[in-house]
Amino acid sequence: MALTVQNFIKFANYYNQTAMLMSAICVQKGGIAMENYVGRFYAADVLEFVVEYGRRLIKSNPNISPEIVSLVERFGAQFDQVRDLATPTQKPIHEMTLAEFEKLMNI
Repeated sequence: MALTVQNFIKFANYYNQTAMLMSAICVQKGGIAMENYVGRFYAADVLEFVVEYGRRLIKSNPNISPEIVSLVERFGAQFDQVRDLATPTQKPIHEMTLAEFEKLMNI
């Protein structure tokens, strides 16, 4: 997939729509806190993808508008707050430390 501003905006819109839908679900289910909703892990993975795509876009094209750079930075700040919810990069279980394995298994 080509690194384009249009694709970044589509991904950013997808993440925003996902976050709004998750918020609506939490309200509908009796006011579940977002940090207790099971979909928070998926949202963190989507946000990680959006941030990484944006960073690669900026790196590949230094003439990106300041608005897009600002948006990438805003998403990056959001991701820093939920970084521990993102799915870890998978490596074989026999290469994991005990802490990595426990985090992966939610122990």
